[in-house]
Amino acid sequence: MLDALVDGLREQAEALRHRLVAVRRELHAAAEVGLDLPATQAIILRELEGLGLAISTGRSLSSVTAVLRGGAPGPVVLLRADMDALPITETTGLDFAAASGAMHACGHDLHMAGLLGAVRLLVALREELPGTVVFMFQPGEEGQGGGRIMVEEGVLDAAGERAIAAYALHVDSATPHGRVVTREGAMMASASALRLVVRGTGGHAAFPQLAADPVPVAAQLIMAVQSFAARRLPATDQAVISITRLWSDSEASNVLASAVHLEANIRTLSAATLETVRTVLPRVLAGIAEANGCTLESEFIASYPVTYNDPGETRAALALLDDVVGADRVTRMSAPSMASEDFAYVLEQVPGALVFVGAAPPSGANPLHAEGTSFDDSVLSLQAELLAALAWNRLSRA
Repeated sequence: MLDALVDGLREQAEALRHRLVAVRRELHAAAEVGLDLPATQAIILRELEGLGLAISTGRSLSSVTAVLRGGAPGPVVLLRADMDALPITETTGLDFAAASGAMHACGHDLHMAGLLGAVRLLVALREELPGTVVFMFQPGEEGQGGGRIMVEEGVLDAAGERAIAAYALHVDSATPHGRVVTREGAMMASASALRLVVRGTGGHAAFPQLAADPVPVAAQLIMAVQSFAARRLPATDQAVISITRLWSDSEASNVLASAVHLEANIRTLSAATLETVRTVLPRVLAGIAEANGCTLESEFIASYPVTYNDPGETRAALALLDDVVGADRVTRMSAPSMASEDFAYVLEQVPGALVFVGAAPPSGANPLHAEGTSFDDSVLSLQAELLAALAWNRLSRA
């Protein structure tokens, strides 16, 4: 049954390709940032109209939730796509490039179009569908915690009962077209921040001995941050800690600063390591500041948790992926990515898996989050097929 279904989905997905490419390019040109995405939401709602779905929108963000109830009884599975772009001015030169100063440089336009394809594939199978599918279109993935907000607003119970599994795909512009990548357990890192203010005393740049200059102290703190992970954390559970922002309150070249502000981005793969960084690192840095006659203020800001792929759900997904794309095109990651994903908020509540899909363009691999990032959007039919197959497979084995 599954082999026949997969073959049927592939044929139907290929028939949808041109439609999906067109809507992806429309979404790309309409790129918006953050939680309020009115133009993007309008396109999603238009594409879902007339398909017999129960549709709702978010109360505090421009989300869209659609519920498809199958003709046969069964549980609930959730499929998710993120909607927001990045504040990047696009330089791809594409004829559908965004011109608003926002850009889909992380592939969320493909995520939305791929999920819209899965909606149509599963709607066509509604009478045979053994359960219910919730389609989650989520703004604010790029740092605003839109996934957390949608969970708080009830997306996991949108069908009237809690989803038993959840899946998402993420395209990658550096992975060969059509190759899929995932792993059991920790898939992507948590993301947090540490904001620091080193306070000294201002003074004349010609007489630093009469002041407590926080600038060289900030330099020492930066070096301490760089060595902290290597010397304070186990090599088997590392963290990535990077100083990403640095500025002083001096507005003249001959005035010593009285305060220097720093911000560190923190990536970890376990709660224990995150707790060590959160509690020990500020104490180490405060000691350095005090030894140099300065004080240190610190503020820890928790953001996305670890994206954790449920081992059982991931093994089942991998078996399906082997069947759909061929085992030779499925990569089992040996180590997690240190990037972060707010699908983690869903996976904290519901077992499931995040899978990467290669979408490198014919011109070659290129990095995400860059002004020239581009994708091969012919991968959209595969995205739609995989999402629909993951939902059907999970409902069938409930």
